Amino acid sequence: RQRRPASVWCRPRNAAAHLEKGAHIVEPDAATDTPERGWMLLFACWLLVTGASLGSVFLSEIMDLPPCSLCWYQRIFMFPLPILLFCGLFPFDPKVVRYALPIAAVGGAVALYHTLLQVGVIPATVAPCRQGVSCSDAQLQLFGFVSIPMLSLAAFAAVGGGLWTLRRWSS
Repeated sequence: RQRRPASVWCRPRNAAAHLEKGAHIVEPDAATDTPERGWMLLFACWLLVTGASLGSVFLSEIMDLPPCSLCWYQRIFMFPLPILLFCGLFPFDPKVVRYALPIAAVGGAVALYHTLLQVGVIPATVAPCRQGVSCSDAQLQLFGFVSIPMLSLAAFAAVGGGLWTLRRWSS
């Protein structure tokens, strides 16, 4: 990263005399770093959804934890995100938010429903899981209370927040 000359960051008291010497005055602006910051934010979101997708596959294929119906719906919304966000990285296109944010929002809604079902806020009789693994049972809990749907909700919320921030920066 190139260093900017001091004349870029500070305005001299006598700007007219300073301009006569051939210097230029540019006010520091947060918008000048937006493409670089936007790319880094999109890259962080891509890393997060890639890790979440690989973690989901690891839990089902390596640890032999069968996913329930709601877990499958969350996967349906999580698995396209790494591909979408990667396509938005090279070349950098902040418009990828138009496609990725709704997918993350719906996936987050499914994860929230699943989390509320496991915690007991939503009764188990309303669970869509009729066959296979029960959606209301926690198969794995980290630290004694963090379940897989909570991890999914955290991932969708973080990616949704990052994409929302990128949307605000690019508008």
